[in-house]
Parts: sequence; structure tokens; C-alpha cells
Amino acid sequence: MGLLDETGKQLGRVRYAAAQGTRSAWYGAHYLLARRRSGAFTRPGEAPFEPQAGVFDARAMRKGFLDLFAQDRANIESGLYRAPSDVRLRDLARTLASSRAFLKDVPEVDRRRMAREGTEVRKTEADRIGRFPVYYRQNFHYQSDGWLSDESARVYDTQVETLFAGAADAMRRAALAELAKGLSGRDQREVHYLDVACGTGRFLEQVLRNFPKLKASGLDLSPNYADRARRTVRRWPQTDIIEGAAEAMPVADERFDFISAIYLFHELPPKIRPLVFAEIYRALKPGGTFIFADSLQFGDVEALDAALEYFPEGFHEPYYKGYLKADLVTQIEEAGFVAGTRSIAFLTKVMSFTKPK
Repeated sequence: MGLLDETGKQLGRVRYAAAQGTRSAWYGAHYLLARRRSGAFTRPGEAPFEPQAGVFDARAMRKGFLDLFAQDRANIESGLYRAPSDVRLRDLARTLASSRAFLKDVPEVDRRRMAREGTEVRKTEADRIGRFPVYYRQNFHYQSDGWLSDESARVYDTQVETLFAGAADAMRRAALAELAKGLSGRDQREVHYLDVACGTGRFLEQVLRNFPKLKASGLDLSPNYADRARRTVRRWPQTDIIEGAAEAMPVADERFDFISAIYLFHELPPKIRPLVFAEIYRALKPGGTFIFADSLQFGDVEALDAALEYFPEGFHEPYYKGYLKADLVTQIEEAGFVAGTRSIAFLTKVMSFTKPK
């Protein structure tokens, strides 16, 4: 029996390495193609950017990238979650369509980057201006239409995976590991879970693949992304996608046992972050868990500090520089939470917090 188990593990590792290697090669190739179709990193007339943290450490980046997948595989083998099924022949047509749409949009994104134009959406969405806060009506990452079109929602996941050379889903699964630990021994049919700023439903889908009876909800401010999320999770009829702002969530007090927020807080203005922490606290049941997953900050992995500095220089991230220095743990604790676990997953850090009973 032991030999069979070990053989199964080895086959699983081979399949995992083949699938994740294929994804990394695919999205890495997209990154190189996008770079070729784009202008130089430094804009005309500007001095070359020099990070204050020192020289970009390519060796530390490679190590973090490889460590991420090693930990991901370890989590799978320990039974925290299933191996991903994200390289399938039946998805090929959709993947190619997303690839074409992404590459077609690259020149337009680069035009905004070179012109430092990240607020076009404020001009094109004037008729809907009352529905969304000012900070939200921007072309984050210089992406076309900001968060406010079906086309933006269609290419977003490809954009993110390209940026991280196929590592984005694996980084999200570090948050899934924390959720899985919290769900251990519980009847998932009795657990209420919310993913704040769920976007296209990418993380929510990973959660439901592993916990298909969970009473899950997603919340997003973009109607276009919310519609995309509904299609992503339509296989699970008990799932609800809610439209609303994270700082004013249209949900009842103490409704959820678990709440996650993945890559939300680095895109919020400083004055909005405490409001969101307070809302998450309000919506959690006593004893509930808040799972935070977002970009590293300065000092989390000192060898990667220089890499973090490059990000807002190459992309429209108006609140990221402030995020890098913010004392988020103190802000979360001031909302009433008690700090729990903390882990690093390449360029992402995952933290858990508990609402006291």
C-alpha cells in the first residue's frame, strides 16, 4: 500500500509540474510578446528609474517563484485542496480567444502608460458617474475601460497571469490554504463565506471546486465583473454574487463565518481601507475569520523591495506606494480583530485575523 501511495504521489507531482510548467511558459511568452509591442520602461524625457531599495534581485525573484509552487504542491499533498485543473484541452478555444483579446489590447494599454493617462474612464463613463466613487473610476494598470466594461472583465485574468508569468492562481491558493484549515472538521453546508472584491470569480471558483457545498457569496462593485463572476460560478446554485462597494457592503451584520479579500487593499485610498476593515468586522460572526491576501509590503521580503518599487512606475497604481508603507496590521486590529497566521507566497502575503467571540 505504501508503494502505491508513493507512486501516486510521484505521478501527481509529474502531472502538476507539467501543467504548471505549461502555464508558466504560456503566460511568460505573453509577457515577452507584450514587452516587444510596448515602448521602453522609461518614458521619453524622464530619467531612468532607480529603486531606492537597491538593485533588482533576479535571483530572489526566481527563488520566490519556485518556492511558491513547491509550497502549492505541498499543500495539495497534505490534502488542504485539490490539484488545479487549469490546463485542459476543452478550455483551449477560450484560452486562445482571451490571448488574442489581450494581445490586441496591449498597444492601447501601452499608449496610456507612455502618456501617464490612467483616468480615461472618468471621461467615458460620465453617464454612470454617480454609481461609483471617484477613486474607482480609473484605468487601474492602464487597462482599457478600467473595471467598467465586459471586455475588461474578459481579458483581466489573462492580464494578471501574464504579469506574474502564470503564478497568480498559485498565489491565490495560499489564501485557499488558510480557508481550508479553518473549514477542517466543519460541515461546509452550514458555513457562510464571502469573497470581497471577487472580480471575475476566479478565486471563488477555486474555493467552490474544493468546497462545493459551501454557502458562498462574492461581492464586487463592477456590474461587468459581477456578471462575469456569475457565469464563472454558475455550476454552484447556492452561490450569490452581490454588487456593492466594500466600504458599504449591502449585507447583514454578523452573517459570515469567513470573509476573504484578495488583492483589494493596494488599490484603495488610505482613508477607505479602515472603512473596509470595519465593514468586514461588522459582517463577520463572532469567532469568524478574515483572510487577507495582497501584495507584499516593504520589509516582508527585503530582497524583493526593489521589485515592489518598479510596479507603480510601470503601471497605473495610484495608491500602491502608500500601501507599501502602511501599517495594515495595526489598522486591522483597530477594527477589533485579533491577529493570527502570516505566510509569504512569492509576491503575495496572506494573513488571517479573528473576530473575538
